[in-house]
Amino acid sequence: MINLIQKTWEEIDTGIANRMIQLRKRKKLSQKALAAKSGVSLGSLKRFEQKGEISLQAFTKLAIALGVEGELETLFGEVPFGSIEEVINGQAK
Repeated sequence: MINLIQKTWEEIDTGIANRMIQLRKRKKLSQKALAAKSGVSLGSLKRFEQKGEISLQAFTKLAIALGVEGELETLFGEVPFGSIEEVINGQAK
């Protein structure tokens, strides 16, 4: 089923941040503990959790610290082709 209502980048970022917060809480980690474990500054972690803003590198570090890096490794791995043109473009050298 195709989702006809597209989310904004803010909605997507906030949703990801909220899921990361829930994961952090499930693992009983404080913000301070996750920051220390991941090597991401506490300020960056707080900004991410509040506003959904973070660098890709810091986001990856958080995912590794939470043990969900595999989710990132499979991101975009199984994206279906949307048209025959995409199939052709994907095969071009």
